Amino acid sequence: MGEKIRVGLVYGGKSGEHEVSLQTALAVMGAFDFGKYEIQPFYITKTGEWRSAGVLLAAPDSVEQLKLEGGDSSLALAPVFRGLAPAPAGESALQAAAAAAAPEKAVDVIFPLLHGTFGEDGTIQGLLEMANIPYVGAGVLASAVGMDKITMKKVFAHEGLPQCIYRSFNRTQWEKDHTFFVMEIEVALGYPCFVKPANLGSSVGISKAKNREELIAAVELALRYDRKVVVEEFVDAREIEVSVLGNDEPRASVPGEVISGADFYDYNAKYVDGTSIMQIPADLPAETAEAVREMAIRAYLAIDGSGLSRVDFFLRRSDGQLLINEVNTMPGFTPYSMYPLMWKETGMPYRELLDTLIELALARHADKQKIHYGG
Repeated sequence: MGEKIRVGLVYGGKSGEHEVSLQTALAVMGAFDFGKYEIQPFYITKTGEWRSAGVLLAAPDSVEQLKLEGGDSSLALAPVFRGLAPAPAGESALQAAAAAAAPEKAVDVIFPLLHGTFGEDGTIQGLLEMANIPYVGAGVLASAVGMDKITMKKVFAHEGLPQCIYRSFNRTQWEKDHTFFVMEIEVALGYPCFVKPANLGSSVGISKAKNREELIAAVELALRYDRKVVVEEFVDAREIEVSVLGNDEPRASVPGEVISGADFYDYNAKYVDGTSIMQIPADLPAETAEAVREMAIRAYLAIDGSGLSRVDFFLRRSDGQLLINEVNTMPGFTPYSMYPLMWKETGMPYRELLDTLIELALARHADKQKIHYGG
């Protein structure tokens, strides 16, 4: 390892959250201390092509620069990128990762800034584990569990964490007897209810159904994004979030509250219209704020989290009951993102947060080198 730590930023990807990932990458690149780190970008197109470039000379000015276009467009990138070298078309992810680990252009740690499918579901994490490259964030197991809402809910139940009532099924079950599931949802959950793809984030594919017709349409929409669907009861509640940071001994930030400007906190409310309000810290009694932090750490450890996660809760208005909603193992770092803002309010600014994440990744990797596989 040289004087500077070389960080490979992987972003883009084949998921429905491609654009969110680009926004995250732009924000992160602009925040790194270039006196301490060398930043090398790795862009994955929507079709899965990997493109790489040389070390950044400065933070990019726009999302378009992040796409690492070859040919004539490379001239526009000259002030920012040194040694632009897009990966050959069709190069596999494993080849790209192996190239990243090659001595002649070695990275010290990978920072996956991928959201959704193929990014925070354990797939890229498994690739990096096979290549034995240190990386920021949750491992394979935590990423997969944190991505699959159905499995996550089962882990929460085993941990004894209170959550809202839900039902789940897969495409085959729905197509075989959708009438049964409609009736079960109506009896157990009632209307309105929320319909979600089991494996996706950023509120993509989520609908609020107020009647049977909307429920069926919502399920069909969710099945466009995943083969499994989860349907949750409507809870009249405040939306409370907390940031968790660490490996085996994680810590939690002050909680924040999302006050959505839409009917619910959907994709547009998160990333487009900017009408939602983020109140940090949340206006909570001290004992409630402490309960949120304690439950967040329990959930984080239950899925074997590492690096970072944002844990989301409902605070039911009728009785003040805290209900865990989900763990997001790769929360965004866009200007609208709660995760870094909650740490900032806790006393850890953005740049220090990035330093800590790199340190945690390297420490976790060093610890894993103590494991002997076979023999």
